[in-house]
Amino acid sequence: MNTTNFDPKEFIASLPLQPGVYRMLDEAGQVLYVGKANQLKKRVGSYFQQSNLSPRIRLMVSHIARIEVTVTRSEAEALLLENNLIKSLKPRYNILFRDDKSYPYIVLTGSPSPRLTYYRGATDKRHQYFGPYPNAQAAKESINLLQKVFRLRTCEEGVFNNRTRPCLLHQIHRCSAPCVGIISPEDYATDVRNAVLLLQGKHDEVEKRLREAMEQAAENLQYEHAAALRDQLQALHTVQEKQFVESGRDTDADIVAVVEAEGALCLNLALVRGGRHLGDKPLFPQNVQGQDSAEVLEAFLAQHYLESSVPPLIITSIEITDEALEQLLTEQAGHKVQIRHAVTGERRQWLEMAQANALLALRQRAGLQAGQTLRLEALRTVLSLPDLKRIECFDISHTLGEATVASCVVYDELAIRPQEYRRYNISGISPGDDYAAMRQALQRRYQKLQQGEGKRPDLILIDGGAGQLGIAVEVMTEFGLSDIALVGVAKGVERKPGMEQLLRPGVEKPLQLPTDSPALHLIQQVRDEAHRFAISGHRARRGKARTASSLEDIEGVGEKRRRNLLTHFGGLKGVHQASVEELARVEGISPALAEKIYQQLH
Repeated sequence: MNTTNFDPKEFIASLPLQPGVYRMLDEAGQVLYVGKANQLKKRVGSYFQQSNLSPRIRLMVSHIARIEVTVTRSEAEALLLENNLIKSLKPRYNILFRDDKSYPYIVLTGSPSPRLTYYRGATDKRHQYFGPYPNAQAAKESINLLQKVFRLRTCEEGVFNNRTRPCLLHQIHRCSAPCVGIISPEDYATDVRNAVLLLQGKHDEVEKRLREAMEQAAENLQYEHAAALRDQLQALHTVQEKQFVESGRDTDADIVAVVEAEGALCLNLALVRGGRHLGDKPLFPQNVQGQDSAEVLEAFLAQHYLESSVPPLIITSIEITDEALEQLLTEQAGHKVQIRHAVTGERRQWLEMAQANALLALRQRAGLQAGQTLRLEALRTVLSLPDLKRIECFDISHTLGEATVASCVVYDELAIRPQEYRRYNISGISPGDDYAAMRQALQRRYQKLQQGEGKRPDLILIDGGAGQLGIAVEVMTEFGLSDIALVGVAKGVERKPGMEQLLRPGVEKPLQLPTDSPALHLIQQVRDEAHRFAISGHRARRGKARTASSLEDIEGVGEKRRRNLLTHFGGLKGVHQASVEELARVEGISPALAEKIYQQLH
């Protein structure tokens, strides 16, 4: 045990029987583990007194060189601090859930003619939010179904405010065109209210309202309006047939199921809102070896809900005995939160469905990993790299030298690792000089590795020919990293997928693998991802540059006026389409300046 300057007995004797958080550090000062305790003395002492620790925890204990503690006023306060430290420090031995993306919502904006849209991010009190949804597909499918029934607008404010005739969505019966007054404000407001009820799971009430309005319109001899309401009723019935699992009660709940199979573990999160089962999201946590399912579940509940909206009910596949967690979630949510395991009826069905989906996700992942293992083994053999695990791939994207962007994507542990991707905006080179762009990207990527920071790749792929590969050889030699394998992926004479040639330093003859080679498929997978990531970055940079430059060139239009114009019209396209009179209505734009802007853009 590395305890040269650390005496566990002496340290434990000094600890209080109070709640708090402890941090275990190694000799280099790296945090190995963060934990919370109701009684610090007993919890920390258990690591050095128990003989039944798992091999993984025993290994962690053997590296402890120092322990730091923070005493808190309550166990709930310790839980909050523990969660914050885990998220910021990402200790090697803590269970980690890499679920950084915010969950999507459906939004009805607070404008006079509300817009129905998909949204991620911080909420705004001016708008109504429904969700969260487990993924983008579930949210967008619900929006599509709502459009079919109520034909609410989805266009941005700048487009809506500047329409002079209905758009294509009106022609295909997906929008009632409030922008040009085809539907009255009162009728549109009724459709919005019914959409809200539907999003809240109140199907019966929506159907009752529509049926009563249809019958009233027929009595008043308003046959055209009655027919429109009849069509809405029929569309509603179609939606109900296609909709997700339905509950008889207006319930908001999350179902969290943990399943283990063949040494792997999956946590599945299912969301029920307004009695509707919106779908689920499988998560695969890190650092779970030697941990039991209850510990994994508790780690998820803390890491996920302490920074997310919390429903009144959380149903778990394993009983949770941590009362401090329920208490803290209740305080943070501003309403009572219950964590329940023993459920019956439809709630039991939800839990069983979440467990079944977790098992399915585990099997699917196992199948994907088996395929990736086959590909990686084949590439190891082809390139004679028996220890190959981590691949980094570079690509350059530009349009005639404009807005050059380099991408670096990472493949590690049998999977693409988007959280480790990097983009580099290239500057200070001659436009279109791909060699100089590649040199700059490689230098920026690996100068930190030369200084002992960052992860070391086993293979670097360069999307390009002999010239780009030569640049890579020069940079890696300059940094003293010439022992890292380099391969150039050239498109070949016919420039067709499957005809790629692999170029290697010091090897004159290119290597061309069969089109059905698993090794080639892995190279194509990583190369295509680098290409996609570079192009998306380039397009964003080019669009931003062009948007800024076309308005920046106009005298009298500074940053504030430029921002007002883009916000008012929903983007540069809206500004281009605006008349002089419409431009003059924007804050800070005088009639004379509006005329100048119009002339400059046309």
